[in-house]
Amino acid sequence: MQKGFAQLNYYEMLDIKPEAVAFEIRHAYNDALQVYQPGSLASYSFFQEDERRDILSLIETAYRTLINDHTRKDYDEGLISRGEISARKEALPVPKKPVSIFDISRNPAVRAVLMNNEALKNKISQSQMIGSILAQNEICGADLKNIRTELGVLIEQIAQETKIRNDYLKSIEEDRVALLPAAIFLKGFVKSYLKCLCLEPVEELAVRYMATVARLLQSQKAEGV
Repeated sequence: MQKGFAQLNYYEMLDIKPEAVAFEIRHAYNDALQVYQPGSLASYSFFQEDERRDILSLIETAYRTLINDHTRKDYDEGLISRGEISARKEALPVPKKPVSIFDISRNPAVRAVLMNNEALKNKISQSQMIGSILAQNEICGADLKNIRTELGVLIEQIAQETKIRNDYLKSIEEDRVALLPAAIFLKGFVKSYLKCLCLEPVEELAVRYMATVARLLQSQKAEGV
């Protein structure tokens, strides 16, 4: 959760499990290229161009390391010695399509369209409950869910609009901090969520939410969770 992209191991960068087979590695690599390449709609607002270049370089290194049996074996041994992963078993599971941090495909089953911006803004201005939440020093996921519900927007609509995975959106709303993505992604996700609901000021509200996440993480660490 608190790792920057450069601190992730190669499996985390490609969002695959350590037991992933070659097919999964190639698929995850191609998905990552679609997400981080210049002009990508999925991540254009999250990173500066120099950050994007650095991430693409790391993804390329991760792919070339993991797709080669010899370099992967050496890399895995280093992770195992540091206790980051367990030793891989010889019998690998049947490959499944890896799940990207973004949902870059359109789901034809979801036909819901967000309300127009003016209608959302009018609801926000007329709701005392929303005004009260936006005035708080900290904002948690439950607050965001209450606002979304008050506005009559489905979580599936936000997922379709932002291309953010539904399970991440649910983890944000349910304050399941242990299941949230790395902070470098999380703040961008929250900003996209806020923009979908026409909540302003986006940057300030995102900072308040991130402060809540940091506090919850510290609390969990103190309790040994």
